[in-house]
Amino acid sequence: MKPRISMITLGVRDLNAAIEFYQHGLGFPRMESPPEVAFFTLNGTWLGLYGREALAADAMLSPAGEGFAGFSLAHNVGSEQEVDEVISQAVQAGATLVKEPQKVFWGGYSGYFKDLDGHLWEVAHNPLFWVGPAEESA
Repeated sequence: MKPRISMITLGVRDLNAAIEFYQHGLGFPRMESPPEVAFFTLNGTWLGLYGREALAADAMLSPAGEGFAGFSLAHNVGSEQEVDEVISQAVQAGATLVKEPQKVFWGGYSGYFKDLDGHLWEVAHNPLFWVGPAEESA
C-alpha cells in the first residue's frame, strides 16, 4: 500500500451544521456532491462529511460505543482490482476485515478494514477522486 490518505470522512450528527462550520466558518471550498454527503477540497486531499449513523451503516458497524469512532480514513486507488489487492494486503498484515469490497451506492467500489488499533480504513475506487502516478509525483 502506498503511503497516502486520499480523503478524511467525518461522521457527523448534524450534517447541515457541519457544512456551515467547514464551508462558511473555516472557508473550506465545497465540491458538488449528493445531498446526503459534503466534500471539501483540501491541499492534496479531501474532507468528507457524512451522517454518523449513515457512515457507520456503510461500514456495517454500530454508530455507538467502541464499534465506530466517528470517522474513517480513505485510501483511493485506480481500479476495483487494486481495492481487492490493498484489502488483502492489509488483512495479511494483521488488519481485521470489516466489509468485503463491493459496489457501493455512490457508483464506486469499496471495502473496509480496521488497523491493529481499530482505526477504520476504507479502500475505494472512485474515478472522481483518483490521484494517478503523474499527480503523486507533483
